[in-house]
Amino acid sequence: MRDAYRSRTILTVLVLTLIVPAIALAETSNDSGRSQRTVLVSIPDRQLAVLEDGDVIAQFPVAVGASVSPSPTGEFEIVSRVTNPTYYHEGVVIPTGKDNPVGTRWIGLDLKGYGIHGTNAPWSIGHAASHGCIRLRNRDVEELFAMLQVGDAVEIRSERDEETADIFGGDMDDTAIAMADAGPADGQ
Repeated sequence: MRDAYRSRTILTVLVLTLIVPAIALAETSNDSGRSQRTVLVSIPDRQLAVLEDGDVIAQFPVAVGASVSPSPTGEFEIVSRVTNPTYYHEGVVIPTGKDNPVGTRWIGLDLKGYGIHGTNAPWSIGHAASHGCIRLRNRDVEELFAMLQVGDAVEIRSERDEETADIFGGDMDDTAIAMADAGPADGQ
């Protein structure tokens, strides 16, 4: 009897060892049947758009990195999503609540320490005011959070181009226009 119990216990442990990682992987993969979405952030416009199959499905005003702590630029991937996060920074821990500087949602990027999040300083939205992250009003980040999954792409751009001008309005900056007008140097 004791050997049968021991055998079932070992079998249960082995099955759980195999199944739990598979369940965790399924929860983090982008397997919802929808197309992958791309978040496009324009630092000069201080705007964020969510694109699906090239179409804008949502747009939000944001705060970007201050000049002393600029937002990173480039292509990133969403690697984590946290509801009611705890804030950790060099010996400071602030639990979820009204004083939490990352607000009610955290969308972590594959660049350690950077993400898209809410804020306890909604007046900072529309300004270069963060420590490098992209901030939204809490109500906006909650809406954004529901639209995104781990694996979705994030592009943060420091200059306007044709795509950002088309999405966020206005003209491209003079530098981009001059470069576009110049054409290829070798006449092709």
